[in-house]
Amino acid sequence: MQVVQTIEAVLDESGAVRLLERIDFGKPRRALVTILEEPPLLASETALLSEDALAEDWLRPEEEASWSHLQSAR
Repeated sequence: MQVVQTIEAVLDESGAVRLLERIDFGKPRRALVTILEEPPLLASETALLSEDALAEDWLRPEEEASWSHLQSAR
């Protein structure tokens, strides 16, 4: 069975490919590169896009209680 994995990468001005996550296949593999028209997202933009999806977990009372010891006294 052939497994296909998609990994996000950024191409710089010189054409060098930089993967955005570490991968280890154990041996060389072939790859196809698809060039997208839009520029890469900044880390801060990615965090903002994730905020709504994660909010339902973050804003639960038990989560607040778990992290309350890290909040500064007011």
